[in-house]
This record gives sequence, C-alpha cells and structure tokens, in this order.
Amino acid sequence: MMLHIPGVLSPAQLALIRQRLDQADWVDGRATVGSQGAQVKQNRQLPESSALSRELGQIVLDALAASPLFFSAALPLRTCPPLFNSYAGGEHYGNHIDGAMRRTADKQWMRTDVSSTLFLCEPEEYDGGELIIDDAYGVHEVKLPAGDLILYPSTSVHRVEPVTRGVRVCSFFWTQSMVRDDGRRAMLLELDRNIQALRTRLGDSEEMVGLTGHYHNLLRQWSEV
Repeated sequence: MMLHIPGVLSPAQLALIRQRLDQADWVDGRATVGSQGAQVKQNRQLPESSALSRELGQIVLDALAASPLFFSAALPLRTCPPLFNSYAGGEHYGNHIDGAMRRTADKQWMRTDVSSTLFLCEPEEYDGGELIIDDAYGVHEVKLPAGDLILYPSTSVHRVEPVTRGVRVCSFFWTQSMVRDDGRRAMLLELDRNIQALRTRLGDSEEMVGLTGHYHNLLRQWSEV
C-alpha cells in the first residue's frame, strides 16, 4: 500500500523546520547505511545524534500524532526518530530496499514495516529528486508539496533521482506496525475510511456499530501487540 497524506506539517511547523535546517551542518549520508547502500547513496544528512535532529524530529513526531490518516494507514507500534536529508548538485540515491531493523530513541530494535518520506521543499524549488517506488503495481514517481508525506511498504525497491537544480530537503523515518502484513493493513485502512465516511453521511446506527466491531475484531486478530 502506498498512500499520499497531505498537510502533515502546518505552515508554521514547516517554516520553523526550514529555518532551522538553513543553519544546519550536514554530513555524508553514507554514514547511516550498510555497505550495499553506501555504493548507491550520494547525499547529505543531519547527524542522527545531533541536538538539531532530535529537536526537528520531535516536531515531526508531534505532527504524526495529530494525523488520524497516518495512524489509520500505519497502525504505528513504534516509530524510529525521524532523520533529515538534503540532495543538490546531482546527488541521488540508487535502487535499494530499506534495512529490516532500526533502533528506536531508547535504543531498542524495531522492525521496519512502513517507510515514510515527508517533503520539506516545494516541487518547483528543485529539478529532479523524484522518489521512485517500484512495487507489485508498477513504478510510481513521487514529488509532493512541502508538508505532505508519502507512506509505502519498507519492502519496496525505491530510489531518489539526481537533483539537477536547487536543493531537495526531506525528513524520512520508519515505523513498526501493529499489523505486520501490508495487505491486511490496506484492508483495515479501507474499512476504516468507509466506516468514517458512512458515519459522517448517515450517523450512528446498529449497522455502524457492527461494522466498527468488525474492524476492531480484525485488528485484534491480526495485531502482534
């Protein structure tokens, strides 16, 4: 399941992050990947342990906590601290699959089920830099407005095309879901969205209680919590 979630960051949050990143000291992005990823990765990142990365990462986590659609789609159990990267002057990241395990803020291992990229620049600010995701349904090119997020399975092959003009800045992070299977998460999301739409249009009813109970019973059955 791949999902575009608009407006994750408010204009005020976005402006603050951009202002702080303008003063950032970036390091070689290859420091955060294994030997295979390092062969195809060419970009810059904020150091994971820096105070600025933690500060801005908390803003992102607070925004995610306020997004009902992110919760419904990811069903997050754990989310690792958000990271920040920058591409310019032809920098790119070739085809790769994200590592299966990451550490949380408290240094515990977590499984990466869902990958997220949160765009921090408007598309017209840079040329190239498209996120290309290759999944069972084909090849998808993603370049979203600032503040919008793309969510996709961490098992997907993906890449970032070379940035030939301007600078592409994003936050990215991984989530361990309460429901490991992507197909089941997609079914739960579809059921949840239809329940919400019907409740808005028709109000509560005995049938709505039944559908809501069906959603929670499926989540109870499939959850690993």
